Amino acid sequence: MFQIYDVIVVGAGHAGCEAAAAAANMGSKVLLVTMNMQTIAQMSCNPAMGGIAKGQIVREIDALGGYSGIVSDKTAIQFRMLNRSKGPAMWSPRTQNDRELFANEWRLMLERTPNVDFFQEMVKGLLVEKSDELGISVKGIVTGMGIEIRSKAVVLTNGTFLNGLIHIGDKQFGGGRTGEKAAVGITEQLVTLGFESGRMKTGTPPRIDGRSLDYSKMEIQHGDEEASKFSFLENTSPFEKNSSNPKKQHHCWITYTNEAVHEVLKTGFEKSPMFTGRIKGLGPRYCPSIEDKITRFAERERHQLFVEPEGWDTVEMYLNGFSTSLPEDVQYEALTKIPGFEKVKMFRPGYAIEYDYFPPEQLQLTLETKLIQHLYFAGQINGTTGYEEAACQGIMAGINAHLKINKHAPFILQRSEAYIGVLIDDLVTKGTDEPYRMFTSRAEYRILLRQDNADMRLTSKSFELGLASKERYERVQEKVKQSHEVMRYFKTESINPDEINPVLEAIGSSSLTQKVKMFNVLSRPNLTMIDFTLYCDRVKEFLKKYRWDSVEQAEILMKYEGYISKESEMADKMQRLEDLVLHEDFNYRELTSLSSESREKLSKIRPRTIGQASRISGVSPADVSILMVYLGR
Repeated sequence: MFQIYDVIVVGAGHAGCEAAAAAANMGSKVLLVTMNMQTIAQMSCNPAMGGIAKGQIVREIDALGGYSGIVSDKTAIQFRMLNRSKGPAMWSPRTQNDRELFANEWRLMLERTPNVDFFQEMVKGLLVEKSDELGISVKGIVTGMGIEIRSKAVVLTNGTFLNGLIHIGDKQFGGGRTGEKAAVGITEQLVTLGFESGRMKTGTPPRIDGRSLDYSKMEIQHGDEEASKFSFLENTSPFEKNSSNPKKQHHCWITYTNEAVHEVLKTGFEKSPMFTGRIKGLGPRYCPSIEDKITRFAERERHQLFVEPEGWDTVEMYLNGFSTSLPEDVQYEALTKIPGFEKVKMFRPGYAIEYDYFPPEQLQLTLETKLIQHLYFAGQINGTTGYEEAACQGIMAGINAHLKINKHAPFILQRSEAYIGVLIDDLVTKGTDEPYRMFTSRAEYRILLRQDNADMRLTSKSFELGLASKERYERVQEKVKQSHEVMRYFKTESINPDEINPVLEAIGSSSLTQKVKMFNVLSRPNLTMIDFTLYCDRVKEFLKKYRWDSVEQAEILMKYEGYISKESEMADKMQRLEDLVLHEDFNYRELTSLSSESREKLSKIRPRTIGQASRISGVSPADVSILMVYLGR
């Protein structure tokens, strides 16, 4: 019935979809197995992509040739660039999306991708073989009906479905998502094979009938006046002026909880699965439930809530910030105390869900497991939370699965090359005992890892792998060329006082008394390329020849040249440690000069390089020096 596939991907969430697309586009024959063909790429929680640090990840996925950015742009109902008031290292794109269109578009893109087959079934186990030479390696999957499907590699992207348990008040029932059954069998098999597993928890808020809300009592939240997009390709956004039918952005709204809301919520604490101990797994620290918020931050009189539309043609609303597992009657009563929600109608209550995960120290940096060859984990199975974190793991697992079965070198991104590199290195090197979420603060080279230059950082690498298209590669090369030409112009051409003084006076900056190189003037705070075009016709005429993304890139590189240069030097110094490779079979227990904690941690994690070893908790600088001396011998 089934051929032998190159790669089988289990689970069709954000990680699974990107893994399947990546491996297939590189030439592997892929089978994507899902429990429900109607929920491929389902947005299980909020209908949005990107945000702080997450937006950078979506841009990186797009630069690598993934689909998340394209799908997000095509299904966007609002676009905002967050943190515009800060430096460009902090700018983070975010889209509000049409939930139904998002899933439909993802499925269409996968169906149009050659080499991707689909099968609807639960996977209950793996086919594994043991040999003296290779140890344990995966050979395929076993479905709930007992069907065996063979492959050269398997990527597990099970999300919240592994032994998923849903909680609403004192009710609990098995499920990986509301209305969908949990997946059983895989955890139990992996544990018998030597894997360590744990439990995590996440939650979702109630869904609201938008017709029952009074928006006049809320703050309106507009999208950006000049809407941008995620993908570096052209014509992917519904808001673009040159599209055939540009759409007007949808509004979101902001409201707040109050003391009355908090008092009602407290009446349900005795039935709260979180407070009664029925939930064992740890939830996300940075996205707590509303009951957790009013307990941990008891001094706050209110908490911000975002009222987000679920799509263009639906009245359903997502109440961001009100995740809860309290009894449904308590949820409803509390909602009626929120300004604008006095006559609220609830489509379905919020709930918490517990699920199995596998501590990610059990993985290599390729996301291949250390215990079983050709078996890869991606997404929430590794302890992460968020669509974007899952999707980037998926594309990396798909790439590396294809490379491994074709006996090519692995594809590993360094911390100085991508947020994706930071995320995977954090997981594998440090592990996590609570749902991991990406922040800009986790990246020590965030000035280098901006959202605007993801294509320049990663597309050439992906093109060499055969994943990014020639169209993408050539577009990046043109952007590099154009930005360098703009920089050369600003560094060689001078500007007269009468050309620029009007704008300098307008922003409260000191006037020029003589000719100065444009580059030196641009470095002043609050002065932009747009200011030059408004007041200086020759600059305006010059810049007309270039794409705006090239001009913006040149501006950022010039204004932050010193900071970028300094961070690049730091990254180069650290790269020297990344170039010192540690052998896979290195016996750390024989190095008695290492601390006992260091020997234990190094033996468990088995770092790939000295650089990775230096980031392991418990490995001191002295221990790193000892390793370097040993390598020198």
